[in-house]
Amino acid sequence: MRILWSVLLCVVLVPDWMGAQRRDVFDPAYPFQVEPVELDFADPHRTRVGDLAWLGGIELSSGDPAFGGFSSLHVAGDRFTLLSDGGDVLRFTMGRDFRVHRRSITTLPDGPGQGWSKRDRDSESMSVDPKTGDVWVGFESYNQFWRYDSGFHRALAHVAPPVMKNWPENEGPEAMTLLPGGGMATINETTPWPDQPGRGGIVFYGDPVAHPRGGFRFNFIPPEGYDVTDMTVLPDGRWLILSRRFAQLRFSSTLTIVDAQQVKPGASVRGRDVATIAAPLLHDNFEGVAATREAGTTIIWLVSDDNQFALERSLLFKFRLDPVGHKPDRSKG
Repeated sequence: MRILWSVLLCVVLVPDWMGAQRRDVFDPAYPFQVEPVELDFADPHRTRVGDLAWLGGIELSSGDPAFGGFSSLHVAGDRFTLLSDGGDVLRFTMGRDFRVHRRSITTLPDGPGQGWSKRDRDSESMSVDPKTGDVWVGFESYNQFWRYDSGFHRALAHVAPPVMKNWPENEGPEAMTLLPGGGMATINETTPWPDQPGRGGIVFYGDPVAHPRGGFRFNFIPPEGYDVTDMTVLPDGRWLILSRRFAQLRFSSTLTIVDAQQVKPGASVRGRDVATIAAPLLHDNFEGVAATREAGTTIIWLVSDDNQFALERSLLFKFRLDPVGHKPDRSKG
């Protein structure tokens, strides 16, 4: 069974291992289901994991084979946007009762390549400009950023920053976020800068289309054995970075808070790990994180990429950031 699991996971986790993978797209007419989930089925009263307080979650599923693969998300009030790693966009509204309404499904209107293969729309990261509503998307295989209008009707601009030119395919801008006051930050999934520790990161000054050479490099050192999958900015300006590990046929995910003031040219930044989601808790391949404010508190959202694989799930979790006690600070390590 262990060998079978390994073979199956190679099929879904190793991109294009048997050649170009044709890109399936969501069928807008095909329904999807929403079911509530518990953080810990063995202990339904459990409400904490690290500095996070559990507020609830759902599983999204569909008989459509193209459904799933969610690698990033954006939340604004009750409006949710989930972007798959195949260039498909799922949008809906959801209140505190976790009931989903006003569903819509579309696909990115343009992007790298011709759009025939999954590699052409390997959209792994997303961030929304709060002023214009424009949506920035990071394409991992091409090391490019594309900007779309708020309704995903057309592409407005794109760039292939020279500093990212040599990032390996399928290890490009896995994590990306727009920064308060302008600019953008991105972190490579697994690859460090030459002769440097951790994972390679970049801060761009302003719009990377207008200033693709303006910015600096830094290093993010994730928890040991973990790779970066997404990042966002908390309401107080600190960075929240999501990292994932796959070991012993199981996923686990860790959230790390980084003081943005530590991110300077050439700096190696560790941050403070605030929560790890792993067995026996309900867990999967979490690849997207978002932060919002609700009733004066900071809310953390996580979405998982099921790799469109029957043994994985598309989960959407909601937590409140609620620190308790003193946590080890790896920034001093």
